[in-house]
Amino acid sequence: MIPTLLDFEDGVAYIDFIVAKTVKDEIIEQVERLDSPQQKKVLEFARQLAIPAGTPGRSLMGFVGCIDPEDLDVMSHAIQEGCEKIDQNAW
Repeated sequence: MIPTLLDFEDGVAYIDFIVAKTVKDEIIEQVERLDSPQQKKVLEFARQLAIPAGTPGRSLMGFVGCIDPEDLDVMSHAIQEGCEKIDQNAW
């Protein structure tokens, strides 16, 4: 495997594919230094980070057809009007 990217952090260069292993190893080293209650906090934090954000699309299927088609046209038009323009004075 040939490294294609160097990441410089705190004056140290990390090769792209090595960073993941280095971070994992560092996390393990730090967690091993903690007592059991602290380790449980780290575990809970990691679990929270792993939860996907948002709502799965399939759970929204019950709302299909709830918005009046005329209202959808009004919203679509407002989006097009508001998003299709460039305000030269905004920059």
